[in-house]
Parts: sequence; structure tokens; C-alpha cells
Amino acid sequence: MKVFKFGGASVKDAPAIENLKNILHHYEDEQLVVVISAMGKTTNFLEKLLDAYYHAPENVPALIAELRTNHETVAEQLMGVENPFLPQSERLFTLLNEQLQRPTSDNFDYDYDRIVSFGELLSTTLISAYLNTQGVETQWLDARQLIRTDNTYREGHVDWAVTQKLVCNTINPYFQNRTHGIVLTQGFIAGTAENQTTTLGREGSDYSAAILAYTLDAECVTVWKDVPGILNADPKRFPDAVKIDRLTYHETVELAYYGASVIHPKTLKPLHNKQIPLYVKSFFHPENEGSMITKDADLKEIPSFIVKDNQLLISVSPRDFSIIGVENLSIILDVLAKYRVKINLIQNSALTFSVCTDNVPLRLKPCIEELQEEFIVKFNDGIRLVTIRHYDKDSEKEVLAMFSNEDVLIRQSNRHTIQLVLK
Repeated sequence: MKVFKFGGASVKDAPAIENLKNILHHYEDEQLVVVISAMGKTTNFLEKLLDAYYHAPENVPALIAELRTNHETVAEQLMGVENPFLPQSERLFTLLNEQLQRPTSDNFDYDYDRIVSFGELLSTTLISAYLNTQGVETQWLDARQLIRTDNTYREGHVDWAVTQKLVCNTINPYFQNRTHGIVLTQGFIAGTAENQTTTLGREGSDYSAAILAYTLDAECVTVWKDVPGILNADPKRFPDAVKIDRLTYHETVELAYYGASVIHPKTLKPLHNKQIPLYVKSFFHPENEGSMITKDADLKEIPSFIVKDNQLLISVSPRDFSIIGVENLSIILDVLAKYRVKINLIQNSALTFSVCTDNVPLRLKPCIEELQEEFIVKFNDGIRLVTIRHYDKDSEKEVLAMFSNEDVLIRQSNRHTIQLVLK
């Protein structure tokens, strides 16, 4: 059994979905579990809808109509005016309207999960209907009934024992008397014991694929992307970016931790624990080899460049001029953890503790306010964080030349990695 994951770019429109079908045709004799994200930029659109739900409810009906038109137009292009997606679309949009007619809760993350999750439900319902009309038989399953989490909304923690039982009791029977077939489900979304919808973190569909692969003892996971494999840099910023053919789990975790967008950071642990190889391949050129991630790899330590924009640099100092010691650090880190602030870099001196983090106002505003109750807090926005893995003098010079109009606020390095905080 193999697990495939198709991201938003690989299912963004009718031609892309046709291409997905063609890829699956190459594996028609396999047992496949196919994990699919929301179409194109649908998640961003649903976040816009969520914002209207909170702040401009008069705009909600028009946004829902646009979302519906977008999906039904793709369905019509694929299957004609009268197609099996339409009644399913009616049901899903009725549910979405019901959700949006309720008053907002006092937990934004809860509302986020119950609204934004419709992106994956719509895309998989549409694609399953299309594949079945094309003679590619699929079994659609609801990931909320497969992957069990706690109620940490927007970043659900997986209950592995219950998930193992749910997956095996649902997917294994489908393949019990089949040498081939396709189970199709959603990435990113999961469910609680109380049947509430949760999500696994932004871009969490990779993690969904890894969870299913782990619980099914899959042969491998393949992530289909719009790049030829794992690159050492974003080709939009670094035109000379090259593909890395082989990586270890360890090296890939390091790259993901520092912000490389090719693989979700949580994906590697379950795969490593069962030694399940991960392939990253191009959906434009499925015949090409791509990149492979395994326990052992012949690493060529070429520099890898990771650029994170829209960062916030927060500097915290004690009001009484005391030294930043274990007690102060404990208080500061507890507050950061409370608001689930992702730390991308730490720097401390005798009197100041600084962190560079993603600029997420919804989390940072209350976090900073709580820190200010006990500390002096200063911050800089508009920060850029550049990480070079396996750096050398030339690669550092390249980055400094690229951002020559920006000041280096922090330079931090170890044997393998350098990080530059730029303003």
C-alpha cells in the first residue's frame, strides 16, 4: 500500500485535476491512499470568509456564492453541466451556511477549524466524483473519522492509539479482498472524540499523509508538488536553486524546522519511526525521479537557503535590571507557549532575551500584553529571517549581497547553520 499526497497547486483547476487522474492511471494496479488538500488558494479564501464572519457579516453571502461558483465551475468543466458533484455541493454549502449563521464563539481557533475545513471537504468530494465518472473507482472517506486529536484547535495533537484503531477498522477492510483500489480522503483536517472538527496546522496535509502511512504500515509516501523535488532554495528568489536527490530524515527535519516549505515539520517523525521512505515528486513530470528521504543517504552538503519574511523580533528585559536567569526564562517561555508562539530564533544576553517569530497578531498581541505585565518588552516588525544550512563564506556573501539594503540585527551560527535577522 502506498500513500499519495496532492497539495493545493496540484488540484487548483480542471486541467490540474485531469493531470491527477493521469498520474493515478500509472498506479492502477496499486493499493493507494490518496490525501488531497483544498483547491488552489481556497484556504486563503476561507480565511477571508472567516474574517467577514467576525467583522463584516454582510459580506458573507457574496463570498459563499463566489466559493460555490468556483467549485461548481470546475466540476462543470470536468463532468458537464449535470454532474454528480452538484447534489453533494448543495449538501456541503447548506452545512457551511448553517455554521456561518451561528454566533461566533469565544474561541477563534475553534471557529477557524469548523469553517476553513470546508476547503478539503469540497475538493475531495469534487475529485472523487470526477474520478468515479472516469472509471477510476475511489472510496471517499472523511478524515475527521480517521484521525483523532484532542481539542487543541488549529494544531490538534494526534491520539495515536485511537487513530490506529479507526484507520485500520475503516481502510483495511476496503483493501481486504482487493489487489488494487483507491481510498481518497482529506489532508489537514481531523476530529475529536466529541465529533468536533480540528486541523493539524497550516500546510498540515503532509502530516495527514504521514499519519495514515504510519498507521497502515505503508510502503512509502509520495508528496506531489509543482517543483522537481526538494530544492536547496526557493527558485523564485534563487534562480540557481538545485534539486537535492537524497536526504536523511534528520536533515529534512532540520530544513523543515528552519522554515523550508517543501515538507511540513511534523511529517518526518512518524515516517522515521517506521522507516517509511518519503518521495517528493513533480506532478508536471511524474516520470522523473524527484527526491527521496530515508534513514541513510549520501549527503552532499551544499548550502540550503531559507528565507522567512514578515517576522517579529521581540526583546524582553526585567524591569528591575536583574539578570536573565532560569526563573525569568521560565516565565517568558511559559507565556510564549501559552499563546503557541513559534520561536524561529533565540538570542539572550545578561539583560535581554530576544526571539524571532512569525508575525501572527492574533497570538502575539495578547502574548506581548501579558509579558508587559512583568517585563519591559520591545519589538521590531518588518523583520526578515534568513537561514543558510551548510553555509560557507560564499553563501553568506550571496545573501548579504541580495539584501544589501537591510541591516543585520542578529547573526547567529553553529557548525552547520547560520541565521541572519535583517531589517
